[in-house]
Amino acid sequence: MIDRETEAVNLHRSPTIRRRRLGVELRRHREEAGVTIDVVADRLGCSTSKVSRIETGHTSASPSDVQNILDIYGVGPAITAELVQIAREARQKGWWHPYSTVLTGAYVGLETAARSIWSYEQQLVPGLLQSEEYAIALIRGARRDFTDQEIEQRVRVRMERQALLIQDDPIDLRVVLDEAVLSRPVGGDAVMRGQLQKLIEAARLPNVTLQILPFAVGAHAAMDGTFVILEFEEEGDADVVFIDNATGGLFLEKTEELRKYTSIFDTLRAAALTAGESLEWIEMLVEEPLWKSKRRVSG
Repeated sequence: MIDRETEAVNLHRSPTIRRRRLGVELRRHREEAGVTIDVVADRLGCSTSKVSRIETGHTSASPSDVQNILDIYGVGPAITAELVQIAREARQKGWWHPYSTVLTGAYVGLETAARSIWSYEQQLVPGLLQSEEYAIALIRGARRDFTDQEIEQRVRVRMERQALLIQDDPIDLRVVLDEAVLSRPVGGDAVMRGQLQKLIEAARLPNVTLQILPFAVGAHAAMDGTFVILEFEEEGDADVVFIDNATGGLFLEKTEELRKYTSIFDTLRAAALTAGESLEWIEMLVEEPLWKSKRRVSG
């Protein structure tokens, strides 16, 4: 089991976010020095793709590589020492490393380092708010090719991630759920009622804001699909939009992309029920669920 006190202390030193920060700084110093990637690769005796992947945060750089790169750029010893230390931290293993065989992409590492998360979901409860039974039913239904062990590992990661909501310095989570999420009894009646109770408990946390977007709203700003916005504490860590898909997801980092999705989320929150109204509605649904009250459509 993870030492949660240690994890809380190291929260903002997620190896994923440190690797991303290091890449940004190395690229900035290279551009300031007027050095091309080809020159760096030639001096290091490596491929240009390796240098590029280091700068984009997709590949770890060894402390010695960082030292050599910064020597090429003529960077002073104080900044060099700081970036070499970041390189060491970026090569450490995150708490999720034992589950790397069932994880794709860098999302969990970025989530671990986030200050706040804004999420819009159309079809399912976000992982940070899922009950264990709901998560099992969801993964089993969506990924028929997974073994029981793979499902167990994915669920375990999902449950561990939820510590972000209740640790000493919890993240700020804002979620807008489409009414469809509450209408689909994933896992059956008992499992879904349990999931609704889980949502009620989460919605009562001071750092969680949960709003429901009713069908009655009609067409809305996020008809194109779900997304997550991750904001980070430190100025050097750029915020990012994550769009999930079956192959691991897409990260958007351009300023105009972030601005667009932030605007969409603000529009959704304005159209949705208030947090208080949403909580009352979910409490009512535990007793009178939508999947019980609506006529089934047969093929």
